[in-house]
Amino acid sequence: MSGENYTIVMEFILLGFSVIPKLQGFIFAVFLIMYMNILVGNGLIIAVTKTDAALQTPMYFFLGNFSFLEICYTSVIFPKLLTNFWSHNKNISFLACAIQLGFFLVLGSTECLLVAVMSYDHYVAICKPLNYPLIMNHKFCVQLVVVSWISGIPVQTTLTYLVSSLPFCGSNKLNHVLCDIPPLLKLACGDTSTTELSVYIVAVLFGMISFLLILWSYIKIITVILKLPSATSRYKAFSTCFSHLILVSLFYGSIAIMYLRPKASHSEEIDKVLSLFYTILTPMFNPMIYSLRNKDVITALRKLLLK
Repeated sequence: MSGENYTIVMEFILLGFSVIPKLQGFIFAVFLIMYMNILVGNGLIIAVTKTDAALQTPMYFFLGNFSFLEICYTSVIFPKLLTNFWSHNKNISFLACAIQLGFFLVLGSTECLLVAVMSYDHYVAICKPLNYPLIMNHKFCVQLVVVSWISGIPVQTTLTYLVSSLPFCGSNKLNHVLCDIPPLLKLACGDTSTTELSVYIVAVLFGMISFLLILWSYIKIITVILKLPSATSRYKAFSTCFSHLILVSLFYGSIAIMYLRPKASHSEEIDKVLSLFYTILTPMFNPMIYSLRNKDVITALRKLLLK
């Protein structure tokens, strides 16, 4: 880069949805409602799974942890996103951007693993019901949750360091709603091939392996369900599986398109929309898909609200 003048980037400008200034107030209201729904819906799930005696089972233990994760996941993004709608200063420091990216990646990998753990729990409950209490004992459940929460920390922290260590020079306009890897790589100058390879490896390590475990679990589950003698039981089981698979498809599909497609085919506007699927819509639909269709949870919610 000798012979040319470059300005080292010390902060970024999160453009977000500033390209449509006339709708800033409306979009702010929509995102605020979404955030409140995520906090209230997942907060209620945490409350009932902790307080109701009927919900002290492995399935609801995992569900409570998953709801807490969804609150943490969205809280990494929403405060800065909502602030940017009203503030003329959309800047985010380099350090703050790196911290947001780090938490975003760590919590994202935790979500991949927890969804896989919940699928495994369903598999044991349906395919090995007699051994379920022995296999899914409290100690093993706690171990699965702890592994899900901490296993991504060293890998994703290293990946965050690799991205943050790239030379950023010239434009500091980050055309995205958060500090994420694809838009940051677009602003990096110099060779980013090593970092891109690392991103693909981590995506396969956490995303693909977790997805294959989920797929294997549900193939086994569907095989058992097809052998059930009652048509009503089969319908209820298939309905539950279908809802979960929709959520899995929404989460993993958007991540796969976001991170695994070639760099040349990336579109900034499409990236923004895709990021909303796994950062906002999935946490918002979590209470409905996982819980509000469940009679035990509805009963527990009624008890809690009456108190």
